[in-house]
Amino acid sequence: MRQFLRLSFIVYIVLRYGLDELALSPFRQRPVRVLARLITFGRRLEEPRGVRLRRALERLGPIFVKFGQVLSTRRDLLPPDLSDELAKLQDRVPPFPAAQARELVEKAFGRPVDAVFARFDAEPVASASVAQVHFALLQDGREVAVKVLRPRMLATIEDDLALLHRLARWVERLSADGKRLRPREVVAEFDTYLHDELDLVREAANAAQLRRNMQGLDLVLIPEMVWDLCTPTVMVMQRMSGVPINQTQRLREAGVDFRKLARDGVTIFFTQVFRDGFFHADMHPGNIQVSLDPATFGRYIALDFGIIGTLNEVDKDYLAQNFIAFFRRDYKRVAELHVESGWVPPTTRVDALEGAIRAVCEPHFDRPLKDISLGQVLMRLFQTSRRFNVHIQPQLVLLQKTLLNVEGLGRELDPELDLWTTAKPFLERWMDEQIGWRGLLLRLEKQAPHYAHLLPELPRLLHQRLQEPAARADEERLLLGLLAQQRRSHRLLQALVFGALGFLAGVVATQLLMHWRG
Repeated sequence: MRQFLRLSFIVYIVLRYGLDELALSPFRQRPVRVLARLITFGRRLEEPRGVRLRRALERLGPIFVKFGQVLSTRRDLLPPDLSDELAKLQDRVPPFPAAQARELVEKAFGRPVDAVFARFDAEPVASASVAQVHFALLQDGREVAVKVLRPRMLATIEDDLALLHRLARWVERLSADGKRLRPREVVAEFDTYLHDELDLVREAANAAQLRRNMQGLDLVLIPEMVWDLCTPTVMVMQRMSGVPINQTQRLREAGVDFRKLARDGVTIFFTQVFRDGFFHADMHPGNIQVSLDPATFGRYIALDFGIIGTLNEVDKDYLAQNFIAFFRRDYKRVAELHVESGWVPPTTRVDALEGAIRAVCEPHFDRPLKDISLGQVLMRLFQTSRRFNVHIQPQLVLLQKTLLNVEGLGRELDPELDLWTTAKPFLERWMDEQIGWRGLLLRLEKQAPHYAHLLPELPRLLHQRLQEPAARADEERLLLGLLAQQRRSHRLLQALVFGALGFLAGVVATQLLMHWRG
């Protein structure tokens, strides 16, 4: 019943804000429009369509807001009025009252706000779909940012996820592509990431891990956590000062090198994905700033670590080989990797898949990013995947989303950026570290602690190993002796049995002879 009510509410909001007009404008079905007006009696559509779309997503809740955030980075796929309005969802979601924020903070810490902070700003500096952020000053003078989870978030998300799970089951049963697309697994992945995002202690741990990983790169700044003040609903971290990356005019006036910034963004992304297998998976402009401090001028500042993607060694190796084959235009190898990984049935003709991939990818090489739309490339690859029955990999959904975010940022910063040329040397170096001499040395270094424990044990293990043949020889001699004893016992038993039978036969024969003579 709750899911039915939620679905009814979604339909009502879609009609109330006139999104049916947006969706059905090519068809202009009068009966549908009349029915929509009857259901939402008195609706008024004077506001621009972008405003109506943004307000509808805000009313529908955090999952739909996140969907709008992703769409806002795809200015090549949406009209400017929709993109500009959806961009407001990145950090300008309507905040909840300051008094409620203080109450939530006091509940989390079990003491008054004034006992924890020397100052707590009532006005939030950012308000997003899951939480909002207030600046504050600790009693020891440190400036911090306080992230407070929105109230009643879990119940809202649980309702939407239950509906998504049900819709995924319907799609899998009713759609010809349902099983191939594996919607239930994709929704399950989304479910996991959303629940992780609702635990701010987990987010703080994600930030700490990224901070350690990125320390030697000197391209991105990540706030330090105040662990004594981190709870599942409130997180306190170092305050970062920067300019949002979408404020390009302000950054340009400050002298930021946009081309370097775009290249650094690609380097950060591929380092997190292929070196660490641990990457920031919510890289919309609301979560990315640029430092103007002289000591760290031009570096990225990463915020909001609720959604983190992970890849295991098998995923990283497979993806790296695919990217390198793609950058080298070795489409046959790309097709072979799809077969080897099980992404397509083993009976797939490699040459046919190779030709299909070439037709999608070849037109986009040697072109600047402004002339390439990864959205369109992915759409054509999706159409190709239907033809060859490619199985969607749920664990890579976040990576695909993040890649689109990176492309959207790169398009804003440097439309002339050649994504392929920038990424290719990094991936080739990474593969050399995995399978070349450098990779061998790195693995030996990684295993050094294990070898340090093993080396002192080698003499004893060697002596034990050398003793094994002698021990086996003794065992074999003992076994042979037992077998010989068994054979002797068997022969003796046979002799006794035959002797007894002979004796009995003699007795019987004697008795018969005496009886015959008598």
